[in-house]
Amino acid sequence: MQVPLLDLRAQYSPLKAEIMSAVSELCDSQHFILGPKVEAFEQELAAYCRSGGAVGVTSGSDALIIALMVEGVGPGDEVITSPFTFFATVGAIVRVGATPVFADIDPVTFNIDPAKIAEKITPRTKGIIPVHLFGQAADMDPIMKLAREHGLFVIEDACQAIGAEYRGRRVGSIGDYGAFSFFPSKNLGCFGDGGAVTCSADRTALLKIFRNHGQSKTYIHEYVGGNFRLDALQAAVLSIKLRHLDAWSAARQANAAAYRKLFAEAGITEEEITLPREADYPVRHIYNQFCIRVHGGRRDALKNFLAQNNVGCAVYYPLSLHLQECFKSLGGKAGDYPACELATSEVLALPIYGECPAEQREFVVETIAKFFK
Repeated sequence: MQVPLLDLRAQYSPLKAEIMSAVSELCDSQHFILGPKVEAFEQELAAYCRSGGAVGVTSGSDALIIALMVEGVGPGDEVITSPFTFFATVGAIVRVGATPVFADIDPVTFNIDPAKIAEKITPRTKGIIPVHLFGQAADMDPIMKLAREHGLFVIEDACQAIGAEYRGRRVGSIGDYGAFSFFPSKNLGCFGDGGAVTCSADRTALLKIFRNHGQSKTYIHEYVGGNFRLDALQAAVLSIKLRHLDAWSAARQANAAAYRKLFAEAGITEEEITLPREADYPVRHIYNQFCIRVHGGRRDALKNFLAQNNVGCAVYYPLSLHLQECFKSLGGKAGDYPACELATSEVLALPIYGECPAEQREFVVETIAKFFK
C-alpha cells in the first residue's frame, strides 16, 4: 500500500468546479493585484479568527517580517522566540536587523515555555514571537502577562495553527499580531505562496501601507515598506476553501483520535513511542501535524523503515535553530536548549490530512508495530 504524507488532490477534487469558476471570473476581470477579492477574504479571515482586522500578504514569512517592520524593530533590538520552529520565524527577526533570543520549549506541547521566556528578557527586548506549533496553541496568558509587564509586543506565529484555540480564543486574536501562512500544505492552503497578518482594527491601515512599498498614496512613500501584497487569485481560492476549514480540521481531529485507538490496540508502549499530547490548559488542537516521539534513538531507523514500506512521514525539525550554521554568530552550542534538542532527535510526523482513508492509517500503525517486534 502507498500512503502519502499529504494528498492535496483529495481536497481539491470536490472543489475543482467552484475554484475554476472563480479563477475564470478573475481572469475575465484582469484585476490581479489586491482589489475586491483580497478585501473580501480579509474580512472573512478576520471574522473567522475573531480578530479586529486582517491584512493579506505574500507569505507567512512576510507576515512575520511586516509585523516586525511596523513595530520598528531593528539593529540593537532583541526578540524572544522558540528554537524549535520553521526557519522563517527566526529568519524574519534577523532580516530586520534584530537579534533572536531563544527560550526552550515545553516537552509536552513542543511550544515555547513561558517560564523560560521570563529568564531571557533584557532591556534590549522589544517583543516575543510564540509559535503555535503543529496546530496547538502556546500557553498565551503567561506570555501576554510578561509582555504587558515589560512593555513588549507579541506576534503569534500561527502559520501552522489557523482555527486553533486557547481558552476559547482563536489564535491570532490574542497577541498584538497573528502571522498566518497559506502555503499549500497548511490546513488552509492556497495555490502557491500566501499569508496574512491579523491584528486590531486600528493597526490594519499601517500594515496595508507597509505591504505596498510604504506608500499611503500612489508614489507618496511615508515608510520603507515592501512588496508584500497577496494576489487576488490566491484570495479567491482561499475564500472558497475557508468555508470548509472547520470540517477539514474536524476530520484531522477525528484521524488523531483514530490513531490513538490504533496505537493502543497495537500494543506499542510509551517506552517506544509517545503520541502527541494536548496541553493541560483548554485548547482546540487542529493537527497540522501528528508528531510522535520515537524513543531509544530509533527515530531515523523507523523513518527509513516506513519509507521502505511506502509510508510517507517527515521530521519536523531535525536541527534546533540555535545550532544552524547561519546563526553561528549568536553563539549557541549543543546543550543550551535540552528540551528542544531532544525533540529534534525524536519527532516524526505521520499522515494526518483529513481525507486520509482509514485503511491507510491502519497500515501506518501496522507497519510501525512490525518495526518494534
